[in-house]
Amino acid sequence: MRLNAAAMLVAATLASGLSASMQQVLADEPKRGGTMTLTYKDDIATLDPAIGYDWQNPSMMQALFDGLMDYKPGTFQLVPNLAESYTVSDGGKTYTFKLLHGVEFQNGREVTSADFKYSFERILNPKTQSPAQSYFSVIDGADLVIAGKSDHASGLLTPDPYTLVIKLAQPKASFLNVLAMQFGSVVPKEVVDKYGADFGHHPLGTGAYRLTEWTPGQRLVFDRNPDYFHKDLPYLDKVVIQVGQDPSVSLLRLQRGEVDLLGDGVPPAQFETVINDPNWKSLVVDGKQLQTSYITLNVKVPPFDKLAVRQAVNMAINKKRIVQIINNRATVADQPLPPNMPGYDSAYSGYPYDPQTAKALLAQAGFPDGFATTLFAINTDPNPRIAQAIQQDLQAVGIKAEIKSLAASAVIQAGGEPNQAPMIWSGGMGWIADFPDPSGFYWTILGCGGAVEGGWNWSWYCNKDIDARAAKADAMVDPSQTDARIALWRSVFDGVMKDAPWVPVFNEDFYTMHSARLEGQDNYFVSPTHIPIYYQELHAKDGQ
Repeated sequence: MRLNAAAMLVAATLASGLSASMQQVLADEPKRGGTMTLTYKDDIATLDPAIGYDWQNPSMMQALFDGLMDYKPGTFQLVPNLAESYTVSDGGKTYTFKLLHGVEFQNGREVTSADFKYSFERILNPKTQSPAQSYFSVIDGADLVIAGKSDHASGLLTPDPYTLVIKLAQPKASFLNVLAMQFGSVVPKEVVDKYGADFGHHPLGTGAYRLTEWTPGQRLVFDRNPDYFHKDLPYLDKVVIQVGQDPSVSLLRLQRGEVDLLGDGVPPAQFETVINDPNWKSLVVDGKQLQTSYITLNVKVPPFDKLAVRQAVNMAINKKRIVQIINNRATVADQPLPPNMPGYDSAYSGYPYDPQTAKALLAQAGFPDGFATTLFAINTDPNPRIAQAIQQDLQAVGIKAEIKSLAASAVIQAGGEPNQAPMIWSGGMGWIADFPDPSGFYWTILGCGGAVEGGWNWSWYCNKDIDARAAKADAMVDPSQTDARIALWRSVFDGVMKDAPWVPVFNEDFYTMHSARLEGQDNYFVSPTHIPIYYQELHAKDGQ
């Protein structure tokens, strides 16, 4: 709970007459001031909201930039942000946003509708190489911008400085969710023009914080924006992000009072010790992520072009044993969608763990003695151990899998090349929802559009009939169609599992830990989506 200035004045005047419980509530109100120190193992490549798509930088970009829409902190509830209001018309194809007046970029210039038009067309421009291009391709005229035939999308209109009209080529039920992603952030053209491709190292937006220092490979420093349009936020004066920090060392530093929050979470090797220690357990936050870790089976690489082989691999993997490797910090997955996601099919039981049937399926496919293949995995704990468990399970049914344990960037590159990676264990890169809609678990990682060079559909799976079903679900924007839409999405993922391009393995919870001096609701430390930290809402005890 936060009090506005008038309410705080009244509270101070009347405090002596309040009950003890109410006085305690007032005492617990967040106070301004203090510095939070946060650690990550990996460096940050960019803070350009049109480009950044690593798992840890969306929360940083959210602190620096704003968009038309946002989520109520720690929830799935969409709320206007830089939009004062909005309307949806024309059967869900036209969105009209009225902008807040007086919102300024951190260079002092007021934000107008033209800035949003520029920011979205910048994403569509092929020269930007934005991974969000497909999210905005539904805008009228976006195809011409993407093809390099036009600089402007006909569906982006600015009738006046405070009105933005977005016309879509077809309805898209998750479009407001897209606008709430970091990709929907507004950026100032003059600053982008000044820095060009290096804008990601000189980010400037409207956000609660401004970047004041960036020493590559060491640290980033964010200072409070005194002109932030949410006048009561943020609470912290400064956020220091240290990179290149080993997670186990970061845990020790937190316990010594040198660190306030573990960006990579509690290290698996120390999890049981921490969670069972009464001195530390209360500082651990259990984040219920919308996440699935899986094994991709490249349908373009023999013998994974055979359905029976893919089904056999699904039945060869002992998922419960893999969950034990990560201290039971997950539940066994049987489908691409995580349990808390709309569209999850609770009646679907998936492929059972059944090595004997797996052997029979391999024989049916023409491989009675198995075959040799390669399993790619990233080289950070616990993924090499999980890859070895997968290797052992495959060996038990006759499949000899060589493990290639590489840096995450190398695995991502291999997955985006059509014949490079027969199998990939996605752990450490498992899919976390960009937004709480089932479409976010389909198009990029299972749809035909993602099965392209450099894409994230590492199974190279493309079923055009299922694509058409997903597109139909996407176009169902009428609230009265919600149940039918979710049922259709359920059938999409049931259809995917019949084709078996994946082995869904587990849905992981993200456990992090904060210092005793840092406060905030649990869902401000860990969000279920790609935005793991709400810097704006966290505060230090007594503002110190």
